[in-house]
Amino acid sequence: MWWADVGIRPLYLPNQTKKEHPMTIAEIKSLLAAHGLAPNRALGQNFLADKAAASAIAEASGAAEFPVLEIGPGLGALTEPLLCLSPHVTAVEIDAAMVRVLQVRFANAGNFTLLHEDFLETDLAAVAPLLGAKCAVAANLPYYVTTPVCMKLLTSALPIERMALMLQKEAAERFTALPGSRQYGPLTVLAQRYYDIKFLMELSPARYYPQPEVDSAVLTLARRPGVTDLPALPRVLASAFSMRRKTLLNNLSAFFKTDKAVLKDMLEKLGFSPDVRGESLSPEDFLRLSSELEGLKAV
Repeated sequence: MWWADVGIRPLYLPNQTKKEHPMTIAEIKSLLAAHGLAPNRALGQNFLADKAAASAIAEASGAAEFPVLEIGPGLGALTEPLLCLSPHVTAVEIDAAMVRVLQVRFANAGNFTLLHEDFLETDLAAVAPLLGAKCAVAANLPYYVTTPVCMKLLTSALPIERMALMLQKEAAERFTALPGSRQYGPLTVLAQRYYDIKFLMELSPARYYPQPEVDSAVLTLARRPGVTDLPALPRVLASAFSMRRKTLLNNLSAFFKTDKAVLKDMLEKLGFSPDVRGESLSPEDFLRLSSELEGLKAV
């Protein structure tokens, strides 16, 4: 196994049976009290307190097959079942207090790397050697960082084969939104381009501590085979949705160094009205448009 070749010593071998210790609400409160901590509202901390959900999410993430990048491990409710399955877990945690708890909980885990930093500032190229030729992602994402974190993942060069994402239900709906809807945007198009998306479960507020005000959902994303990168796509999406009330033509002309008349002819050639708005284009439409715009420079 590759992880043995580079000196990684798993605490639990993949597929090894082990009694799990997922945290109940009482255990979460006790652990926080033992460290003199309280949930950080500014960071949107709501800790999962559901054994079945933690195990199901870990299994659905692809941890048994791949090294895992875990974003926002918190107290480690999901980290432990991930460690039971995966050859290696690299966790990125922004909160120094949570880092101290994780260091104690998983001090003996030879297949665990903990990074104390903001994932949005993480150099993924530096993390990539820990993740092997193919990897998985598991995350419990606060609402306020869902879009930037997911966009970073979707536009990164990491070889991500599977993801299991725990999100507020409203945020989860963006992944499967239809053109013209309020939730439809760049995240929708990129996710549907590269991944097959499935709904795994819904989680009520009672399954967290402290309880959030809204329901959550877990999505799984499996990399679609044979889908190649289209470098212009993120730039085209950023342009098309930069001003949702403006026409696609006006947004593109403000973003690309090309005469507006040339862009108008290009849109008409593709069968789009000059007055169309970006939010009405399907993911397939954006692929065709990006292919045409490939090579043009942004302003």
